[in-house]
This record gives sequence, C-alpha cells and structure tokens, in this order.
Amino acid sequence: MELDFKKGKGFIPAIIQDNKNDKVLMLGYMNKEAYEISKQSGKVTFYSRSRKKLWTKGETSGNYLKIISMQADCDADTILVRVIPNGPVCHTGDDTCFGDSNPNFTRFLEELERIIAKRKKYPKSDSYTTTLFNKGIRKITQKVGEEATEVIIEAMDDNIDLLKEEISDLFYHLLVLMAAKDITMDDINLILKNRHQK
Repeated sequence: MELDFKKGKGFIPAIIQDNKNDKVLMLGYMNKEAYEISKQSGKVTFYSRSRKKLWTKGETSGNYLKIISMQADCDADTILVRVIPNGPVCHTGDDTCFGDSNPNFTRFLEELERIIAKRKKYPKSDSYTTTLFNKGIRKITQKVGEEATEVIIEAMDDNIDLLKEEISDLFYHLLVLMAAKDITMDDINLILKNRHQK
C-alpha cells in the first residue's frame, strides 16, 4: 500500500510499539525521506517538525529503535512500527513517552549474548567463556547436555532455588553453543514467532 503523505501535509504519524510485549512506546512523525531512511537503515528515523530536520531515535543516547516491521493503517495515513528498543525510549529516561514502565526481562539475556559474542571475537585468558570456545564444539555440547540433565534432576525435587540455578546454567551454555554456531536470539525468536502464528 502506498502511504498517503499528502493528507498530513507531508507527514504521517508513526506509532512505535515494542515488538516483544506490544506496549506503545512513543509517537513521532515521518516524512517520505524519514520513512525511506527507516526502511533502509532498520532504525527508526523521524522528522522533527519543530527543528525542521531528520533525526534518528537514539543518535545521541544510543537507545536506538531496531525495526521489526512497518505496517500502514487502513487509510494509509498512519504507520505502526514494531521495534526492539535498545534502552529507555523517552528523553526523560522513562521507558516510554507515556510514563509507563516497560520491563523487559529478556534484556539481560540479550546483554549476555553480546558479552559471549565479544568473548568469542576477543578472547580473554581468565574467561570461562573463552575456555569453552577454545575447547571446541564437543566440549560446549557436552556442557549443554550436562546442564540439561541437571535441570531434569532438580525438576524432580522440591528445591526451586536450586532448579533456578540449573536453568540459569543451561541458558548460559545454550547461548555459548549458539554463538559457536553463529545463531542469534533473533533467529530463535523469529522461528518461535512464526510457529505461534500457525
């Protein structure tokens, strides 16, 4: 569908929504150039009507909005942009521009994924993660198997705190395995999302 920029005198409202939990994060405006830049870069770019210039959200704070999808409404004069926010969205430091909290409990897993990827690229001699990469895929898969077995054993018991610890160990070693095979959490999220829609 062709977007109708004429109706809004060259601008369309862009509703920004968290792709993971559907929370509305902010509203901005795009002209045709901002829309095209957003599509090409994969990061939300707006047009500031007060400053009369383009601006990419996060260009000063680092809190970019990674675009997952862009969808026009039925009149083609508003766009819904689903994103993954890289930190708080509002200039005040709030999670959203509406003062809402937007807790993202997968955020540290994403940070851990980045740390593991960094250890793979830049090894450190005193790092357990580096040790696993150095020992190779056989050792990494062995650790995943061991941790999965320990999760099963603890699940049969009543010590929930210990079970949480073992699940955490399994998550970590799975992330190391994924990094070793160049698989990202975005890859897994996409597969799970596609399965959910079927």
